Parts: sequence; C-alpha cells; structure tokens
Amino acid sequence: MGTLKPLVIGDLVAKYPVIQGGMGVGISLSSLAGAVAKAGGVGIISTAQIGFKQPDFLKNPLEANLRAIGEEMKKAREIAPEGIIGFNIMVATKNYASYVKKAVIAGADIIISGAGLPVSLPEYVAEAAEEAGIKLKTKIAPIVSTVKSAMVICKMWDRKFNQAPDLVVVEGPLAGGHLGFSREDLSELGVDTADVEHTFLQAKYDEEVRGIIRLVREYGEKYNKVIPVVTAGGIYTHEDVMHQIDLGADGVQVATRFVTTEECDAPEEFKEAYIKSSKEDIVITKSPVGMPGRAIKNPFLDHVANTPFKLEHCYDCLEKCDRKTIPYCITKALISSAEGRTEDGLVFCGSNAYRAEKMETVEEVMKDLVFGE
Repeated sequence: MGTLKPLVIGDLVAKYPVIQGGMGVGISLSSLAGAVAKAGGVGIISTAQIGFKQPDFLKNPLEANLRAIGEEMKKAREIAPEGIIGFNIMVATKNYASYVKKAVIAGADIIISGAGLPVSLPEYVAEAAEEAGIKLKTKIAPIVSTVKSAMVICKMWDRKFNQAPDLVVVEGPLAGGHLGFSREDLSELGVDTADVEHTFLQAKYDEEVRGIIRLVREYGEKYNKVIPVVTAGGIYTHEDVMHQIDLGADGVQVATRFVTTEECDAPEEFKEAYIKSSKEDIVITKSPVGMPGRAIKNPFLDHVANTPFKLEHCYDCLEKCDRKTIPYCITKALISSAEGRTEDGLVFCGSNAYRAEKMETVEEVMKDLVFGE
C-alpha cells in the first residue's frame, strides 16, 4: 500500500488525488459530484444534456441545459460547501462556449474538457469572468490521449493565449464513453477484444503516458508553475492507482467505479446493468460524435447494428452531426439509459464495469482507491 499526496491544482488542494470522471447523460450530476468532493476528491458534473429533466428540454434544449448547470452546481455545493467541484464539457457540444461561460459564472472550480481539443477554452473562461465582472478562479484542464494531442493543445495555448493548462487529464484506451483513439489505435493496443485484461499492451501505453508527463513538465517550467497530470481509463483498484503514481502521475481520474455507488445520479437499472455485465458484454461501438466509444452490449446496440436509422427529433446537441448518416441519435440513446430504459439505450462504461458486484458508497470507494481498504 502506497501513501498518496494531496492533489494540488494551483490554489486548489484536494485531500486525495482522485478526480471523479464526468459521465453523461445524467450519470454524474450534483449527488455524485457533491459526495466525491465531500469525501476529499474532486467532484465533476457532466454538462452533456444536463437539463434533460427540465420541462422545456424538448423545446429549448440549450436554455434548459444552461439553467441546469447553475442548479446542479448549487445542489453539489450544498453537499460539499468546502469541496472542489467542476464540470466536464465536451468540445463536440454545439454552443460549447455558452456551456463554458455558464459553468464559470456558476462557480466551477475547474472545467475538464475533451471529446475534441479545447483550443479556445482559455478565451471562453476569460470572457465569462470579464462579462460577469468576477475574478476568474476556474481552473482549466484539457483531456488528451497521446503525446501528439498534448503537444498540440499546449503549443496552441502557449502561442495564442500565453498560458499553460492548470491540469492535464490523460485518458487511456480502457476508459468508458467516447475515446480519443481511432479504431485502429484501439486494435494496436489490444483493447478491442473480449479479454482486454490479458490483451491490453499496457507497457506500450505506459510509455505514451510518460511522454505526456515529460511534455507537461516542460510547459510547467516555462510558466514557472506546477501542472499536475492525472491519468484516467481502467483505474479500478488501489493497485491501479499506485501503478499510475509510479509512472509519475500526480493523481487519477476514476468514473466507472463510482457508478455503482448509492450516491451516483444514475437510475438503479443503469447500476444493475454494470453489476450484471460480464467481461464479454463490454464492446467498442461507433458513436455519432465521430469517435469510438465503449459500452455494454445490449438489445439497443444489436438493433442499431441491423436497422437503418430515421431521425424523428433533433436535439441540436453536436457541433458536427450528419443527420443522414448517423447510426442512432446519441442524445435519445443516452437519455433512455439515464431514465432507466437501459435495454433501449446506450450504456457507456469503462473496461472494468463487469467487476462491479455490489452497491457501495462513495466513502467506501474512496477508501479502497486511496488506501486499498
């Protein structure tokens, strides 16, 4: 058992170096994020169609989502007044800038952004603070998966905004939901099989992680600041956490492990899908976002693989969505699952979802991840 240091992100200090990963639609909202922040980690609310429960969501999805950002942050703060709470905002989201600005005004401690490269994130957070007449305190963190993507974002922020990230999240190929890898990359790393545990070429990806850490350290030196690197994807146990720390990471981001907690915002049916799943049920699938994703094989995925899709209602959720060629509507598929209709929806998960055997509390999961207890 190793001893873990607090996670320091500028003037923010999390007692434990564990960030709870953002999960949408409706899986990581105020209840989960608040509980993780209260337990000493960093709680992250997903903004993906966050307003799906609002009465006007069908008619005005953007307004409903922006309103819900403020409401969810307020509820999370009530759970953890002193905790670190932020948002995960997908770059692929239509009206991305509006979501970022609303998160800053709502009082986000940090914005973590992936599903594309958050090239303009520094500009949007600065504009939000200026427009609202508030002091900018929101930290910003890109999600990267390769040295190449880390280099692109660090170089761009350096040249364009004369700044570096406050934190970098390295999301590996064992993560759930959308993945920052091509289908070919996933095959080369051995993570698109029915036995990922034994086929994953971990040493190969570990080298990539070390490369990203080296690169980020260079930018930290240039800007005379410590930029923590947090790794994500397939982190389920204390041993997994310690492996990442040994690689040089400052902390971890964990999502799947928190789904089967009492505090998670997901419906019971969603949590049960994890508990009932087997290793073979976890597959790589195609997403309308244009990236591969990892999910639990179910009747919905079987159906979309064999049935031509006809769009009935567009939620206008993605910046780039070819309505004529998409295999299914991502919003409808994720909301179905978030409302408990998991057989008719998309159930995103990480590669270790099948290891969930019972319901736990956030406190128990944090104890196990941090101390191996």
